[in-house]
Amino acid sequence: MYYAVKRLAILGSTGSIGRQALQVVRRLPERLRVLALAGGQNLGLLGEQVAEFKPRYMYYQSGPAHRIPDCPADFISMEEMAIIPDVDTVVVATSGKAGLFATLAAVKAGKSVAIANKEPLVMAGEIITCEAELSDASILPIDSEHSAIWQCLTGEPERPERIILTASGGPFRNHTPAQMKKVTPEQALAHPSWQMGKKVTIDSATLMNKGLEVIEAHWLFGLPIDDIKVIVHPQSIIHSLVEFYDGSVKAQLAFPDMRLPIQYALLHPDRVPNPDLPRIDWGKLKELTFEPPDYGKFPCLKLAIDAGKTGGTTPTVLCAADEVAVDLFLQGKIAFTDIPRIIAATLEKHETLISPSVEDIFGADEWARDYAIDYARKLR
Repeated sequence: MYYAVKRLAILGSTGSIGRQALQVVRRLPERLRVLALAGGQNLGLLGEQVAEFKPRYMYYQSGPAHRIPDCPADFISMEEMAIIPDVDTVVVATSGKAGLFATLAAVKAGKSVAIANKEPLVMAGEIITCEAELSDASILPIDSEHSAIWQCLTGEPERPERIILTASGGPFRNHTPAQMKKVTPEQALAHPSWQMGKKVTIDSATLMNKGLEVIEAHWLFGLPIDDIKVIVHPQSIIHSLVEFYDGSVKAQLAFPDMRLPIQYALLHPDRVPNPDLPRIDWGKLKELTFEPPDYGKFPCLKLAIDAGKTGGTTPTVLCAADEVAVDLFLQGKIAFTDIPRIIAATLEKHETLISPSVEDIFGADEWARDYAIDYARKLR
């Protein structure tokens, strides 16, 4: 059977999701081809990727003045990569707000956008989804939770009654408040289920990540935030559930490996064998447990859900303050429990602007970063 090769632009190729996306490409070269790679500051790794996958175009943060030796690829911006006519799917695997303009460019160009970067949809979900509808672009979720919902909804003619996002609970699910104050960056980066980049791993430890996913799910699937619930599922086997009006519930289960939702997004609607992907050993799986999230222990989750309900520029401020706080924690300048304090203080001072433009969003982002940095100085 003949299959058309899908041509990719991978933004954030040197990060965790980008590297795993390239693992999928490496295993399935007859189905996937890389036309463009955008990395961060790891020029050594990006050079290796360019040498192996031979893209026509590349980008890295330090700019064309720091060229990779013997590299024939043309240097272009991520926004230019997102609208290359020959590219079928743009993989947005950047971190923070870096992928926002490229995501907007891709949806305006009518591309399929396989998105792992949370911030674009959290900060500008209304703008991105409206542009996608106008251009008939497809937004394909890579997050395991949103991929699970997407798979559960396939073939369903009516919207569900509610969505249930599962959370592992992170490494500190059973910590006392006193223990939480003493958490180190090394401990927070040791996630029990997933291999991820530093920022998203810390967000998973605070459960901020799950709050951002609630906001994303609102924009991806069109449900009110009140109809999107979070449940802690430590085994990370059920990636999300969808409950329908008749009481039926669908769940998507898989071994916790990001390459599976990545592959599903890149090759949708096809399911393709990949011997590199691990399978669940049902004979060894002893239990699947669930418990409600502890909002007192993990205030970032409630801060994110409340910000999503407020809308406007508030989710942007949430993301910006979180980025500042996580960075300071990783540098050892604040305590783990200071992260939600900084975010809450920044949100409290913000005056929300409803229905913001992209310029408004970036203005709110800049204000929030400045305020969060100033507030953090008072905690030291």
